[in-house]
Amino acid sequence: MTMKQNKEKFDFKAFGQAIKAARKAKGISRNQLADTLNIAPRYIASIENSGQHPSLQILYELVTLLDVSVDQFFFPEREQEKSTRRRQLEVADYGISVIFVYRF
Repeated sequence: MTMKQNKEKFDFKAFGQAIKAARKAKGISRNQLADTLNIAPRYIASIENSGQHPSLQILYELVTLLDVSVDQFFFPEREQEKSTRRRQLEVADYGISVIFVYRF
């Protein structure tokens, strides 16, 4: 006997808005971002404006390229701890920034 679990679906609209804001803050056009990620500009538009669910790979590439933290979206009820340390690693060859968050 299998039991269905009621799973809450994640609303990606706020995430899409954060991606759009970060992209604009960095002065990157939608076409430039799409070229960098090797995807269609309309896919970026759908993520930003309609809350389309990006693939895991695209989600990872967006947050690392644009320095967007996903904690606020996946764990909204958690407050950022004061002991959180962020360390940013610049990968010069690819122009990618990765933020590591450590909690003690």
